Amino acid sequence: MGRVLLVVFDDVQTLDAAGPGEVFATASQLLGRRAYRVEPVSTGGGERRTSSSLFHIRTRDIGRVRPHPGDTIVVAGGDEPAIRVAMADQALLRWLASASRVVRRTTSVCSGAFILAAAGILDGKRAATHWAGCKALAASFPRVNVDPNAIFVQDGCIWTSAGVTTGIDMALAIVEEDVGREIADSIAARLVLYFRRPGFQSQFSEALVAQASTGAPLGPAIAWARKNLAHVDVPALAHQAGLSVRTLHRRCLELLSTTPARLLDKLRVEQARTLLSTSELPAKTLAVQCGFGNPVRMRRAFARELGLDPKEYRALHSG
Repeated sequence: MGRVLLVVFDDVQTLDAAGPGEVFATASQLLGRRAYRVEPVSTGGGERRTSSSLFHIRTRDIGRVRPHPGDTIVVAGGDEPAIRVAMADQALLRWLASASRVVRRTTSVCSGAFILAAAGILDGKRAATHWAGCKALAASFPRVNVDPNAIFVQDGCIWTSAGVTTGIDMALAIVEEDVGREIADSIAARLVLYFRRPGFQSQFSEALVAQASTGAPLGPAIAWARKNLAHVDVPALAHQAGLSVRTLHRRCLELLSTTPARLLDKLRVEQARTLLSTSELPAKTLAVQCGFGNPVRMRRAFARELGLDPKEYRALHSG
């Protein structure tokens, strides 16, 4: 399948690099041949420290690496200071821009999307990044169509993934495209992943839980609501959180920048997206299961949250 050119830099996020690397290495083990050859590269080469400070990655000088048509480029992410340094590395950006026109696919993990965007590779493309960076990516690079709802996005030969562990999901999808689902599922089992997440799965709940984690009891209440969407309403959510409706409203605005009613609608849209993509349930049944009550209300929520109706979403994302 060619090389996997893993682009790193000082203070690269450890799992952004190691996660996809392990997926591709495990593919070779299961296939009994060197299907992928993972080669870490960086500007200037040498050892690069990772964010955990526990590991260093030995790299080749990217300037001495000639891209081939069978290669896959994976640009890892990192914290904001490290990403800003990488975005200012003109040698790196020039190499990426040139290589992306040659290789089979160019990908990024988490905030690595900012580096691809700085190189002009994401212009006119749909792209994903960590939920906390979606607004910044869209503001800094208005020609990029940022998808804040997906955990990874494929737009032609450009793949981008959301936060950290989603790089593993993206790498598994790439392996599935190359050698089939059986091997990809076997890799997931070997790595003891609870389940494989498709690209259309939303980051929304993960973002909510992360944002609410410092404001208990919203975190547990949100988790409860996700399991009871067919019946939950705002008073029930307030009761579960141990708050009055008025206090819940204020807490949601403070922590999540949304109202309790909009929060529930977002959770319902999230569940409906998964069901639309993975089942053939009719709209009426699906609307009831997700707590919308009827297809009309579901269509309104989809238009507000995603800018398209459920039928269009199913056509785009159904397997």
